[in-house]
Amino acid sequence: MSKAGWIRLVIVIAFFGALEIMCRIGWIDRLTMIPPTEMAEALWSMLLAGSITEDVLYSLRNTVAAVALSVLAGFVCGVIVHALPRLRRILDPLFASYYAVPVFVFYPLLVVIFGINATPLILIGAMFGIVAMLISTLTGLDRVPRVMFKSARMFQLDPLRSALLIKLPSAAPHLITGVKLAVVYSVIAVVAGEFILSSKGIGHRIAYAYNDFDSRTMYGLLLLLLTAVTVVTMSLHMWEHRLHSRWAKQ
Repeated sequence: MSKAGWIRLVIVIAFFGALEIMCRIGWIDRLTMIPPTEMAEALWSMLLAGSITEDVLYSLRNTVAAVALSVLAGFVCGVIVHALPRLRRILDPLFASYYAVPVFVFYPLLVVIFGINATPLILIGAMFGIVAMLISTLTGLDRVPRVMFKSARMFQLDPLRSALLIKLPSAAPHLITGVKLAVVYSVIAVVAGEFILSSKGIGHRIAYAYNDFDSRTMYGLLLLLLTAVTVVTMSLHMWEHRLHSRWAKQ
């Protein structure tokens, strides 16, 4: 682990240590928050009992589907927009203001089209992540060194080989950034959707526990969600850092 990684780990441990102390000595009321160790105990008990397995798998399936859809669609749309400069000039202002749009207002329409099932949640999650991936794709393709294209012409590479051997490797660090953002936005959208739009899933269980004043279940599930997202994003961050380092040496 790098020095920066150790520093981040120390900060996280210090934060949870301070939170533990404040909860134990009463600075934070137990009705508001329970100590992190009790969150971990509650989560472990639920995992052993299998009481949250169905909800976890439901949220996981929806999130993976939303991330895959947003990454694939965002990448394809980014490539198309990058190849059409006039279209890009028209759409750039829309991309810049996209996240000001309350995407959840489209949920009733999606329910009418697809029915009351997981599909509307998956599409909501994909709608949150797609533009982050699209913009990262555009950024990556914009930063492919021009000398690479000259090399492709010199070696007489066809468009497909040029894309696979030149464009994609050069744009890879920015594409990983897009994947990382798509994961975060899709998780936010899917879980938030489950809070208000679903009858199962982690978001639904958290909302139910909150309304029932069940702090152990609520904070245990929040800890699971936070841990899972942190592990995935940090793994992608390390991959991204390695690609940036390799790209800078070339």
